[in-house]
Amino acid sequence: MRLATFGDDRIGVVHGDAVRDVSTLVDERGSGISRMRRLIEAWPALGSTAVSDAADRSSPARLADVELQPPVPDPTKIIAAPVNYADHQSEMNVDAHVSALGFFLKAPSSLLRPGGTIQLPYDDRRFDQEGELACIIGRRARSVSPAEALDHVFGYTGLMDITMRGGEDRSTRKSFQTFTPLGPWIVTADVFGAPGEVDLECWVSGEQRQKANTRDLIWDVAQLVSYASSVTTLHPGDVIATGTPAGVGPLAAGDTVVLNLSGLGGRLEVDVRADAAGPSPTTGKDRGPVPPPAR
Repeated sequence: MRLATFGDDRIGVVHGDAVRDVSTLVDERGSGISRMRRLIEAWPALGSTAVSDAADRSSPARLADVELQPPVPDPTKIIAAPVNYADHQSEMNVDAHVSALGFFLKAPSSLLRPGGTIQLPYDDRRFDQEGELACIIGRRARSVSPAEALDHVFGYTGLMDITMRGGEDRSTRKSFQTFTPLGPWIVTADVFGAPGEVDLECWVSGEQRQKANTRDLIWDVAQLVSYASSVTTLHPGDVIATGTPAGVGPLAAGDTVVLNLSGLGGRLEVDVRADAAGPSPTTGKDRGPVPPPAR
């Protein structure tokens, strides 16, 4: 099942080029928690049949006529795996990968809707695209084993980890407003299939920069979820980005970035601008991992 957030915190089931509103399945409690998070929390009690029945009773709206939002607009945390493909480790010319580095956090406020605009904040720094598979946590997880981990995954979606190159902390360089495009929707785990056999492709302004398969992850999804749960409690709606393969490259105002993952049934597409870019106030420009040469 494909589940989207759209408009003013509406949730719906996506069929083809239409979405059917199922927002009434969760109470409008005014709790500050998004409907999608509440749907994920309620899923064990509701089940997919109740959601499908609600969708059948709802009139379809054209996807082209609604504004998609990040499928989970308010995760309690976004966890991301650094250097989780060997080819990306090689292109970045670094010795360590995820097994030595652990994970880093991205600010939830960095989320960007499908069709949104990445805003580059500085005109004297390099910013790169990083296309990734992300998993959405479905059930509370604390210290779960790899064998148990996928039972705690609700579904999968696409994520772009937009990154400023330099010597600043990863969480700083990756948490600017608009630096985490997410979507276009969630595909539930029962429909998505094996997360270890996903084709990933990413284009920038028509140039294919990344082409990989998640079978080449150093730590697979189960290992990532297990490790993350050993550090912190994972809650329904939390996002785990699994890492990016080789092919990262610089972005510039006017670019369009497109991410396609097999099994999603739709692309995540955003554009790039630099409307208020100015000089960077930090001095990390000439420090940190060496990225591949600018194209």
